[in-house]
Amino acid sequence: MVGPMERYEIETFLALAEELHFTRTAERLLVSPGRVSQTIKQLERRLGGALFERSSHHVALTSVGEQLYAELLPAHREVQRAVENASAAFAGISGVLRVGFTTPWSGALLLRAVEAFHSRRPRCTVQLQELTYNAALPALRDADVDLVITVLPVEDAAITVGPVLFSEPRALVVPADHPLAARETVSLEDLAVLPLIMGGGMSRAWLDAHFLRRTPQGRPVRHGPIASGWQEVLALVGAGKGASVAPVRAGLYHGRPDVVYVPFEDVPPFDYALMWRDAGDTALLREFVRTLHEFVPQARRSVPV
Repeated sequence: MVGPMERYEIETFLALAEELHFTRTAERLLVSPGRVSQTIKQLERRLGGALFERSSHHVALTSVGEQLYAELLPAHREVQRAVENASAAFAGISGVLRVGFTTPWSGALLLRAVEAFHSRRPRCTVQLQELTYNAALPALRDADVDLVITVLPVEDAAITVGPVLFSEPRALVVPADHPLAARETVSLEDLAVLPLIMGGGMSRAWLDAHFLRRTPQGRPVRHGPIASGWQEVLALVGAGKGASVAPVRAGLYHGRPDVVYVPFEDVPPFDYALMWRDAGDTALLREFVRTLHEFVPQARRSVPV
């Protein structure tokens, strides 16, 4: 049975796996190249085989070394993050958290949570930023914001998706003078009646989830013009160029005399969730998320949080 790796062995292995150069690794760890070589040889003897291929001009990971690096790096980062978070907790949480939202009702929820959070954590600042749907994930990936509330699905290996905060029934947004506007409800089959207008820049997974290409009975769903933003979507719908899909509640915030929001009778709701970068998971973020959950009405949650 192989004993656990020591911390200095883990750090030496990971550094050499990234640098692939003994001297640079030694400089990075503030030790001698001989110490790096000794540590790796000791680790290889204990594990039972080579982790690196070495020559006078070349250092490379073996297949086992690549596997160990891939499995060890995320765990090492988690340990580092846990230690940093514990230190921050003892020192008292402080700092700035930037939170993005894509709908007015998400913004209203955040405002209530921010007020409570500031009263509990006076050394912390939470900055809110309204984002369009197509800009939310890029802003998160680029570290322009630390946390986002937006609609699922999200497929990004570097982003953690938290539990669903709340769900919103869907509506078909149609021109006010169209026959569908007089209906109390619509169904997925009605998507074949008008071309669908959607905002640009959305992921394929998101579009496939919310803008079907065929109805359940196999009728083709036409896709109309691509709009640059929600107001342009509404303008195109109001001009009779097609229909779109939105939360029913959007009609309260984005009502217009030339469009009508007709609820779907056979479509699951939009699910809104919190998401953040894996590397941005901090004590400050977690504390704010806990506070935010206190302000989510139980009746609007689709799953427990």
